[in-house]
Amino acid sequence: MADRLNCRAVLLVLHDVAPSTWADYRPFVEAVDAIGGVPMTWLVVPDFHGHDALANHPAFCRMLGERLARGDELALHGYYHEDREPAPTTPRDWFMRRIYTHEGEFYRLPHAAALARLRAGIELFQRNDWPLHGFVAPAWLMSEGTRQALRELPLRYTSDPQHLYQLPDFTPIDTPGLVWSARSAWRRGLSKIVSDQREQHWRDAPVIRLGLHPVDMRHPFARDYWLHTLERLLAEGRKPMSKIDWLIYQRERMGRAA
Repeated sequence: MADRLNCRAVLLVLHDVAPSTWADYRPFVEAVDAIGGVPMTWLVVPDFHGHDALANHPAFCRMLGERLARGDELALHGYYHEDREPAPTTPRDWFMRRIYTHEGEFYRLPHAAALARLRAGIELFQRNDWPLHGFVAPAWLMSEGTRQALRELPLRYTSDPQHLYQLPDFTPIDTPGLVWSARSAWRRGLSKIVSDQREQHWRDAPVIRLGLHPVDMRHPFARDYWLHTLERLLAEGRKPMSKIDWLIYQRERMGRAA
């Protein structure tokens, strides 16, 4: 127990999981499986961009159930992963919703709409008998209405790029994360430089998150980076964990310290 309560961890997180992105992820997941003993947190989108409803893909849903049986975690990642709100009317909103991302689904949602969409996602997990502990907003963007809705639901955590937040009170826990912008060669090159610097800075951090996206998997340079980084962190003695298992570990550690 002492070793478990003092371990450094690495959390491998797959964003934008949907039937249409599985072909991107599959070779990488198979490579991770070949390492052995590495649980992953899959951020599942119930109906990616409105044309990829999980209900229409029973084989994919069975595969996700099999991942749970292997020790992986499934978390809710928006519902459509697409900004469907009226067009932006301010310069800030235009930047956030048209330049920074087009996928900030929960960035402008009022409370009632956010609550309804979150409940729909929860119900989908329940229909599939998938345990659900966490919600991650697309692009990590949440309105105040979304935050209020999360306080009303039986979820245990949400997150942003550098923290996990325990619900319902949004207690922050530092969980530094690496993430790439891989849409172009110059972005991939810059992402590699920044990630190397951050990894060195966080060498002694209790936990490091690796936040992968389907676009990363389409470029060997990016895909190889993530696999080699995972292998290196494991070789340095970091324990691979899912998000929820790491939160449980934190609770145990705090209880022992008390």
